[in-house]
Amino acid sequence: MLDHKNILVIHSIMKPADTNNFRDVYLVTELMETDLSSVIKSTQSLLPDHVLFFIYQLVAGMEHIHKHQILHRDIKPRNLLVNSNCELKICDFGLARVNMTGMTPLAMPRMTDYVASRWYRAPELILGKLKLSNRILFETFVI
Repeated sequence: MLDHKNILVIHSIMKPADTNNFRDVYLVTELMETDLSSVIKSTQSLLPDHVLFFIYQLVAGMEHIHKHQILHRDIKPRNLLVNSNCELKICDFGLARVNMTGMTPLAMPRMTDYVASRWYRAPELILGKLKLSNRILFETFVI
């Protein structure tokens, strides 16, 4: 479901030597040079074309995950990786929620509005609205 050019690819997950007693899990992903937060804070100027290209890639990636009924819930500049070719990839699905096929609305895990960051709310939390029926439907917002 996450196979898209604007979503970070996980190439491998390195298994720990001792599966009964471990503290770290290593994910091997494609190389991205920085995140959008660092680009925004840098002295490098962004042309309007850069901004439009970043927005286009973000919307394309979000459309893909919403099509598969995944709600990221933590979209922010730190979770948008970029490289020197201005390619943008969405990462960090740690707070994401998915509509499990066949799961009734009452069996779905509770989804709170409060996520990780106190001073920041992801657009999906502000604009996203869940409809409970036979399954969860994610509304698509066009701005």
